[in-house]
Amino acid sequence: MDDSQAKADLLRYLQDARDALLWKLDGLSEYDIRRPMTPTGTNLLGLVKHVAGVELGYFGDTFGRPFFTEQPPAWYRETAEDNADMWATAEESREQIVELYRQAWKHADATISALPLDATGRVPWWPQERRQVTLHHVLVRVLADTQRHAGHADILRELTDGAVGEGAGGSSVPPGEPAWWAEYRDRVERAAREAEEG
Repeated sequence: MDDSQAKADLLRYLQDARDALLWKLDGLSEYDIRRPMTPTGTNLLGLVKHVAGVELGYFGDTFGRPFFTEQPPAWYRETAEDNADMWATAEESREQIVELYRQAWKHADATISALPLDATGRVPWWPQERRQVTLHHVLVRVLADTQRHAGHADILRELTDGAVGEGAGGSSVPPGEPAWWAEYRDRVERAAREAEEG
């Protein structure tokens, strides 16, 4: 397999995850996309902001192709407080964060297009002995990270309003009416209790 085919395969799966993650925001209120849904504060818009920063860092800074040519936003700087990229302030709009993510895609895709998979870069925030990486390594890492966060978003969205799947059509979930899902969930619960009892 040549570089172009390998890149196309990896990029297709990365784009699927990108699209799924953004779909999770569709139709929700400002509160619902921002509210913390876990004890660690995980929220839908914060996941999008985080993966935008991930792409900008790994496909930009790592390969000497920084996205921010002037002062980056406070949440992106090395001096940012912990988890500053995992939530949106009231002043940061949904539109701004979504647009930043789309710009991050373009920037990342340009890097992927311009460089061979064996091109080397340096991850400035990693320990010195591990900083040197290839584009292939970074592409696999970002794909895995984005898919992981799209999975988080799947759960958050289901908890918010019951919407499930990779997109509006719910393509990755078996069809079923609410009564079917309630019975299915009850079966899973019974199996869990039976296993616990012994």
